[in-house]
Amino acid sequence: MSSLIIEEYATEGGNRIGHIRLNAERSLNALTLTMIEQMLPILTAWQRDPQLVAVLLDGAGDRAFCAGGDVVSLYHAMVNAGPTDERGLTPIPELAVRFFEQEYRLDYLLHTFGKPVLCWGGGIVMGGGMGLLMASSHRIVTETSRLAMPEAAIGLYPDVGGSWFLNRLPPGLGEFIALTGCAINARDADWLGWGNRMIATDKREQLLPALLAITDWCQPEVAVNGVLRQFEAASVAAFADLPAPLQSHQSQIRRLLDKDQLQDQVAALVGAESDDPWYHKVQQNLAAGSPLAMAVIAKQLRRCRHCSLAEVFQKELALSVQLCRCREFAEGVRARLIDKDQLPDWTFSSLAQVDDSLLNALFESPWAMSPLMDL
Repeated sequence: MSSLIIEEYATEGGNRIGHIRLNAERSLNALTLTMIEQMLPILTAWQRDPQLVAVLLDGAGDRAFCAGGDVVSLYHAMVNAGPTDERGLTPIPELAVRFFEQEYRLDYLLHTFGKPVLCWGGGIVMGGGMGLLMASSHRIVTETSRLAMPEAAIGLYPDVGGSWFLNRLPPGLGEFIALTGCAINARDADWLGWGNRMIATDKREQLLPALLAITDWCQPEVAVNGVLRQFEAASVAAFADLPAPLQSHQSQIRRLLDKDQLQDQVAALVGAESDDPWYHKVQQNLAAGSPLAMAVIAKQLRRCRHCSLAEVFQKELALSVQLCRCREFAEGVRARLIDKDQLPDWTFSSLAQVDDSLLNALFESPWAMSPLMDL
């Protein structure tokens, strides 16, 4: 069975709509290199085709749009990369360069597609799935949506453009989301602007037929918005009782993060008193996260604050590949996804112990010129 279903449909007006479904339900539609490399040429052709007016992107099943990238394959490449140098870095795993370069090319293509890209972000949307959702022009969230960037739990950082879209949130929220990997529901996603249409799950099967019934595609954005606006208006009841925990905690988050040192910020977040189960989960995530990853997250967000989207992906590629040379990422994947003992042996037991020389080495580009220089 193919891990991607790619189809084109004729509209009533004689145009075509492209549909890509991530079809790996058992792995919660996790993105593999094969899936990415299949999507890239298809989407490039659709972008150039004047008769192809819109793209619908979704995932098989109801549990997840996409729960992230295929980090298990990356793990095996990392642990077999070879001996470490004096800084503790292995040779560059070839798969890491290929995977991240192609993934970021895909994300960048979607960001700059120029035609409506509708992403049905129901269920779990994490990591690589967030990269696809945030790159889409029409980001649909449902009452089941659970968005997150939980990379600190595996010794990584929010990549796939996270260094760009996290920096465009109200003060403190980007850092908070990145450090804690907190779950974001549809109401909070709508408030952040990460979702721009809230549509009930039971409308999903009606969406494509409604798009195909459109006869006038002279203005594709107008055509798509007309359908989505109707669906959203008919979905209000599904979201009536949904809380907005991130929004309700915003002022507290901003106050707690008003510190000059990262370790003081994390200590304030962990030590804050709250009777909200959502915030208790946030504190558990922070306590279990990689101190090195947290230091990487803070530095990466600072250095990308004023970067263009292309510059962000170039910097992310270098950093992601360097992290694949460091034991931290492999150890996080081992503990969370391979052995599943949930007991990662982090390189540093606290932020105070993080070695600046290693941290700085991770931010050195492994190339004189980025493979993504052509973006």
